[in-house]
Amino acid sequence: MPRYSTDFIRAMPKADLHLHLDGSLRLDTLLAMAKTLKVPLPADTVEGLQAQVFKPAYQNLGEYLRGFQYTCAVLRDANHLTQAAYELAQDNLAEGVNYIEVRFAPQLLMDLSRGLDFDTVMRAVNAGLQQAEQAYNNSAAVLEQGKPPFRYGIINCAMRMFAAKGFSPYYDQLFQLMRDFEPMQVIKLAAMELVRASVRLRDDEGLPIVGLDLAGQESGYPASKFKEVYEFAHQHFLLKTVHAGEAYGAESVFEAIAECHADRIGHGYSLFLPERIQDPAIVDPVAYSQRLASFMADKRIAIEVCLTSNLQTNPAIADIRQHPFGEMLKNRMATVICTDNRLVSNTTLSDEYKLALDHFDIPFKRLKDMVAYGFKKNFFPGNYVEKRQYAKQCLQYFDRVAQQYGFID
Repeated sequence: MPRYSTDFIRAMPKADLHLHLDGSLRLDTLLAMAKTLKVPLPADTVEGLQAQVFKPAYQNLGEYLRGFQYTCAVLRDANHLTQAAYELAQDNLAEGVNYIEVRFAPQLLMDLSRGLDFDTVMRAVNAGLQQAEQAYNNSAAVLEQGKPPFRYGIINCAMRMFAAKGFSPYYDQLFQLMRDFEPMQVIKLAAMELVRASVRLRDDEGLPIVGLDLAGQESGYPASKFKEVYEFAHQHFLLKTVHAGEAYGAESVFEAIAECHADRIGHGYSLFLPERIQDPAIVDPVAYSQRLASFMADKRIAIEVCLTSNLQTNPAIADIRQHPFGEMLKNRMATVICTDNRLVSNTTLSDEYKLALDHFDIPFKRLKDMVAYGFKKNFFPGNYVEKRQYAKQCLQYFDRVAQQYGFID
């Protein structure tokens, strides 16, 4: 098994396609923002927050998600959104990540009492990313050293579910206004409003909103309930990813593809865990998983793999080698290494690549394929010709770095 040094991993161009803004703040920034907005936190130091909230390991998914109540609270401010987006881009650029797709649920961050409507939230996030893009692309690293320029896209997350009270100011008000509707009707209405607003801002203002995602609790909230929402995205050329197979069986992954036109799958962790399949109509879960994997591999439907996050939300895994990523590799699936949440999982994209490369048999050619998927399966904010040119530029730079580290003669 080839050994890939940390320096090589950091130097090679990379793309992160599954990156949550509200799960990737800097801790010192979170503390400063909380002080400005008078948001109470469980601790007032970086070390305290790491001990109480953002831990190295979590007991379950609920504990993993606990920190989002604090990050979302401090991000309900336009200046904070711009700062967080800018710093996230800077943190990625510092480790050789030159393409990112930042995702978040705008409706979790909206607060009309502070003037934070959907458009304001989106413009504020884009402003921070755009500022980082312009600064880096005019730097010596790009102009003189020939590194690939920095590019980004924004993926908006619809929520599968939200509570009737306390989820966010937007959802609180929506439930209050529509108190005679069934909860699922309200949830779907919010998702449809999100996708319509996303298409409008993309088309009217040119914001690089490149995709739609569906996040939140899978069990009880299948992707098929949002078929109309995804159909609207599909008809308006908005690309689609779905959190699927993260905490539910392989049938959730198939549903995302068949019902929601998913171009990529977020996590897909349960794809090779037939024991998680719950649909009684599936009489041979093992065969079902294998056929689905073969179908996805043939269609090149990429999986956004988040190793550390999966380990933290599935504490029963004793060894990283038990992660279904190994089966994904054996089945020649298109896999893209991603972080999920840089803060909550205490990770970087370089850390995630090193975790994969240190524990799975990934020859150099396969590594290049994985890197290439990050640039070829992304939702690039431009036309297909531009996307191909950018991917070619990034992979040519990958070859330069590989040559410097002795992988290519």
